Amino acid sequence: MLLQIPDVLAPAQIAHGRELLARGPWVDGKVTAGHQSARAKDNQQLEEQSAEARELGEMVMGALERNPLFMSAALPLKVFPPLFNRYEGGQAFGNHVDNSIRQVPGTSYRVRTDLSATLFFSDPNDYDGGELVVEDTFGVHSVKLPAGHAILYPATSLHHVRPVTRGARVASFFWIQSMVRDDGQRTLLFDLDLAVQRLARDLPDHPSTMQFTGVYHNLLRRWAEV
Repeated sequence: MLLQIPDVLAPAQIAHGRELLARGPWVDGKVTAGHQSARAKDNQQLEEQSAEARELGEMVMGALERNPLFMSAALPLKVFPPLFNRYEGGQAFGNHVDNSIRQVPGTSYRVRTDLSATLFFSDPNDYDGGELVVEDTFGVHSVKLPAGHAILYPATSLHHVRPVTRGARVASFFWIQSMVRDDGQRTLLFDLDLAVQRLARDLPDHPSTMQFTGVYHNLLRRWAEV
């Protein structure tokens, strides 16, 4: 499942985030790359222990927890603390697959990367290039979203970021360990949840509403790891 999630951040949060990103300390993005991806990665990253990164991370996490579309699609068990990157001057990230396990440096906190996410802080007209290109069984998808919008996709996907030839592309990126490991099962639950929500809105007193709600939770109970 590849899903666009609009308006994760409000305009005021985007503006505040840009202020923090503008003054934060930036380092070589290879600091969080694995052996293979380090060869393809050329960008900058906000120093993850900085005060700016911590404040931004808390803001992003809070916004995700309040976003019903994200919660329904991802069914998050763990979220890797959000990181922040910047591409400019021709920088890019070649084809790669994300590491299967991420560990927060200096801690025992580990996340199995079932899902990858990018949350944009730059508007599309702020830069040229910089599209996130994701390959899956349905083809190749090019993603370039407005500031405050996010894209969610399986971490097993081959993906890359095209060179930024004008301006700067600034975004948050992070990984999610879902309660439901299998992408196919997770997609079925998401589709069923959306259908239940529509049924509850359009026919709130129909007996099928409760029946389908029960089916959703019984499937989640069968498939979830908590």
